[in-house]
Amino acid sequence: MNNNQNPRPDRAMVLSAGIGKRMRPLTATTPKPLIEVAGRSMLDYTLQRLRDAGVETAVVNVHYLADLVEIHAKRFKGLTVAISDERDTLLETGGGIKKALPQLGGKPFYVTNSDSIWIEGVRPNLDVLVEAWQPEKMDILLLMVPSVNAIGYTGKGDFTMDDEGVLTRRDERTVAPFVYSGTAIMKPELFENAPEGSFSLNVLFDRAIEQGRLFGVEGDGTWLHVGTPEALVDAEKAIAESVN
Repeated sequence: MNNNQNPRPDRAMVLSAGIGKRMRPLTATTPKPLIEVAGRSMLDYTLQRLRDAGVETAVVNVHYLADLVEIHAKRFKGLTVAISDERDTLLETGGGIKKALPQLGGKPFYVTNSDSIWIEGVRPNLDVLVEAWQPEKMDILLLMVPSVNAIGYTGKGDFTMDDEGVLTRRDERTVAPFVYSGTAIMKPELFENAPEGSFSLNVLFDRAIEQGRLFGVEGDGTWLHVGTPEALVDAEKAIAESVN
């Protein structure tokens, strides 16, 4: 627990530039962040969660059907939306954040996938994340979800996590209990020696693992992994059941 010693991040990176191949044919004409789940776009769910957590500026990167994402994002009320333009070159998760660093300021910030949707539990998950954030020993804190609480997820898990929250990669021959939800807190200093151009955040995750500075905290509630049209149906069913 940080006992309120560390300020809550007021900026966030919303990763919204992906092509969404697995969501075809829905993404043939609609960018994945704008696909609706239970009558509302995934991007709107994400921006509302950030606004409710006190975020003042959200940086949204755009590539595929970029104009549609940009126009939609800028209509959102209650926080400032800045656009990081990747129309010419898709930079992946790590490269996208590195390009947007001047807009993210010099302090730790939230990172979230635009399609990272939760049915929140007792506490909002961004509260769970910030309460566990300890920058003196962490460079990255990932919001983790037990595989059993992930609707639409069919993988073998991503990480194991010890009692202190230290993360290690799943051995490729085994199954791991936790999945990375696509939401985290990161330090901007991580990107000082990062690769140029397009690269995955996994590069920085692995560096942090080597230094014992990649941590996780278990989220509260149910994570909706909306990666395919079939998973979209399951997510809408789960939302409907949660409000009944």
